[in-house]
Amino acid sequence: VQLVESGGGLVQPGGSLRLSCAASGIYVSLNPMAWYRQAPGKERELVAAITRGGSINYADSMKGRFTISRDNAKNTVYLQMNSLGPEDTGVYYCNGVLYWGKGTLGTVSS
Repeated sequence: VQLVESGGGLVQPGGSLRLSCAASGIYVSLNPMAWYRQAPGKERELVAAITRGGSINYADSMKGRFTISRDNAKNTVYLQMNSLGPEDTGVYYCNGVLYWGKGTLGTVSS
């Protein structure tokens, strides 16, 4: 199983990033998938999750700004992040069941 994140980078406050998690060895349509974030000096926290049936949950601070989605044909999970602030800086990890990607760094700074 491999989960490969991409799409991180440097963005100004108020900007957007779209993260992708390309999965192999696991079907995103058949498993719960999630995005986590680890900010500098902090523990890893749940950002958003999507169940096998398509139910979605967000951490409170992400509601209305972040959108998790999946493309079953591409076996990829996405995280659209809007209205970003410096507090959103961190390494974003893709999670599927027991598996983790290596993460992609998103930095929000002017």
